[in-house]
Order: sequence, then C-alpha cells, then structure tokens
Amino acid sequence: MKERQEPFIGRQIERRLLGEIIGEPGSAFVAIYGRRRVGKTFLVRRATGDALRFELTGIKDAKLSEQLENFSSALAAASGGKIAVMPKSWRQAFELLKDWFQTLPRNKKHLLFFDELPWLATPRSQFLPALDHLWNTWGSRQPNLVLVVCGSAASWMIRRLLHDRGGLHNRVTHRIRLDPFTLAECQEFLRQSRKVSLSDLQIAELYMAIGGIPHYLKLVRRGESASQSIDRLCFHPNGPLRNEFNLLYPALFDSPERHLNVVQALSKKSLTLQQIVAATGLSDGGRLNRVLKELQESGFVRSTLPFGKKKKETLYRLADEYSRFYLQWIASWRGDSGGWLKMRGRPKWRTWIGLAFEELCIKHLAQIKRALGISGVSTESSSWTFRPKNETGFQIDLIIDRADDCINLCEMKFSDSAFVIDKRYATILRQRRDTFQRITRTKKSIFLTFVTTNDVNRNAYGLELVDASVTLEALFHPSQGGVLE
Repeated sequence: MKERQEPFIGRQIERRLLGEIIGEPGSAFVAIYGRRRVGKTFLVRRATGDALRFELTGIKDAKLSEQLENFSSALAAASGGKIAVMPKSWRQAFELLKDWFQTLPRNKKHLLFFDELPWLATPRSQFLPALDHLWNTWGSRQPNLVLVVCGSAASWMIRRLLHDRGGLHNRVTHRIRLDPFTLAECQEFLRQSRKVSLSDLQIAELYMAIGGIPHYLKLVRRGESASQSIDRLCFHPNGPLRNEFNLLYPALFDSPERHLNVVQALSKKSLTLQQIVAATGLSDGGRLNRVLKELQESGFVRSTLPFGKKKKETLYRLADEYSRFYLQWIASWRGDSGGWLKMRGRPKWRTWIGLAFEELCIKHLAQIKRALGISGVSTESSSWTFRPKNETGFQIDLIIDRADDCINLCEMKFSDSAFVIDKRYATILRQRRDTFQRITRTKKSIFLTFVTTNDVNRNAYGLELVDASVTLEALFHPSQGGVLE
C-alpha cells in the first residue's frame, strides 16, 4: 500500500520560486533559513520533486569523522551504492561529489541539498572553505546545478553565509526566510493534515499559545478543544512542549544565555534598548546589538519605531508566541495536568489573552489592511506612548500611518461576544484620539479602528466612536508568504 503523503500547506511563493529556479537555465545557490521546526526540510523535499538528487543533514555536536562518514553514506545512497568511499576531508568529499554529479544527465537540473549547515560547518572542520572552493571553481559554472543550503540557526546563516566577507561573499543567488504559518495556513493545516476542525476563535487561542509552527500543530488531536490541546501539550508532565523551550534556543545560538535574558525581559512588555539594558544587566554595545539582530533574524523579536520618534527610541517586542507562553505560564506551572482548563476566564488568563491578541493582530497587519480596503496604500505601522508628568498615560499599540493622508488608531480587543464600549471607555477613547492629534500635531484624518474577535456592539458609543471595524474572521485571509530575495 502506498504511504499517505503529508499535505503541502501554504508556502506558495516559496514553492513557486524553487520551481522557477529548477526550470530556468543556469546554476543557483539558494540559502533557506528559519527557526527550528518551521518546515524548511519539508519545503525542500516536497517543492523540488525528483530534482533532489543528494541530501546531507548535519549532525549536531558530531566529530568531523562522523560528519564525513554521514556524507559517505548519503553519497552512496544517491549513487545507488556506486560510490562508497570514506573521505578524509571536506575538500576530498566534495571532489567525490563533483565526480558523481558529472555522471548525471546534462539536460536536466539536479539539486544538491545540505541541511543544518551550521552543524556541518564547525570551526575546525574547514567545511566552509571547501564549499567556497567547490562553488567558485566549479559549481557556479554548471548550468544544471542547484545548490541548496539550509539551517535553523538563522543568525549563523546570515553572519557566516549571506553576509560573509570571504569567498562566499555575494555568492548566494537566492535567499528564503521561512516564517511560521499564518492563521489561515494553520486552519488549512489542521483541517487537511490532522483532520481537526476548530472555529476561528479556537484556532486563534491555540495560535496565541504555541504559534504557527507546523511541528507543534502536528501534535494537536482531533476532538480536542484549544484548551485541551494546550493543556496536554504544555502542562502534562510528559507533554511534548513542556520542555521545548529548553531545547529551542541552544539549537539556534552557540551561546544562548544573552538571548534568553533578552527574551525573558521582553516576555513582560516591549522595551527600548536602554530599558533592555536596565532589565537584563547587559551592556549597551556591539554584543547586545548583535543579540537583538540575531533574535530578529530568527523571528523571535521584532522592532518598531514609535510614531514620530527617532531610531534610538525603537521598541523591541517578543514575537514568538510559544516563548511568551512558556515564560508566562509553563515555566512557573506547579499544578497538575488539567489545571489549564480551569484557568479560562480568570483575571490572569484575561490579561494574558488580551496582550496575546494584540500581538496576533500586529502579526497579521496585511490582513487588517486588506479588511480596511487599503492593501494598495503605502503605510507605516508603529505604536505611540503618552507619558505626561503627574498624569496617567496610555499606549496605542498599533497605528497605521497611510500615504493617503489618513491614520488608523487601532484598538485590539479579545472578547467572547461583541465588544461593548461603555461610558467610561468612551471617555478614554475620546481622550486618546484628541491627545494623539494634539501632541503629534498631525493634520491627517484620524480613524478610530477596532480589531476584535466578535465585532463591536452597536450601542450609542460604538456608533459614535468606531470609524472602522475588523473582526477575527478577516485575519484568516491567506497571506503572501515569507521573505524572498
């Protein structure tokens, strides 16, 4: 019986690009990076079809001899057992690879895939100089060669490969950053791959806890609610995501202590660089800037420039749902499995899900713009904080500054039913809108915009104040894919 193949969900742009590379004449050097468990290997195997002729996956913390033995096995498999030589160095290994490649048909493209490249290219292995020599002296001149390298350590991929100042400088012809699934992709994945049918609200709750990581979503079971799945995966003593956090960062960064310090600080709230220094005790300098850049390249942290502010006031936010959920809930959990089901609706849960929903909305900005009918308008997104002396301040977490001389001030509210604006909150909304206009001195039209799970109640205050409304359903519209160059 033929084995059931896993459905190929999303990744439309990435799949199309890889197909074009294989179909076009000329050599190509493709670098794919993204966080652990995001589906990089699956993408290459499924999107390249029978063009994939050789695959080597690095072994974490393995000796050079073990990596070379692994290479020998991979080449023997690719050649049908015709080449089973144990090389003594990467230079010799690549000569064997080159000799085998030249026996392949010249009239079609052949793809060589090196997975988990950072594990192969250890400091004393001489892997990168050998790869540099292979590509520069031979590979780049082969019209039927596609070389694909992949790695979870995005910071390493950027620093040592994409921004390398040595022999591989500017050699990569295409780069793909593979991001987690969007809400729409999560919905499609759960339905097609796991036969799980959940409401939009249930999927959103699941997303806010574990994010759009395909491997995590594979663990969701049919017939479970979002809360049941979260409880089993994250809070059961043997739950597969109970200790995933402790494996995640060491797999991505060589010395993850500083990265973890920053992530822990940002799990509480967004911070400026100086606030990160104060919260972590790390010195403001090259190392901290490098840590922040690596966290951003890996998709764990994102930065936003507050409305009307200078670069030094850039805010950093934790963008990884699972990391935030782990630090706020799992790390300190002392209860039994099943306790999470009882947390829903309690004050701490409402505080968490309110903030998590804000992050969910910000991550799906493209879908919000589409729902507002401004997909074709050039915009800049930001936040804005008002901190007056001796007065209570406030923060607007999402501002959409539009090129058509309008600004959307977005309020993002999680609610089990239609969100109700009462008299007190209506006063707050008027004050925020008027204060923003007065302090920023903007001449643009201001639209008070609500992004909610179940729309806004059309009472007198809702009708008076809400200029535009976006519901959770709109966030499930398909996106356009990841970062390609």
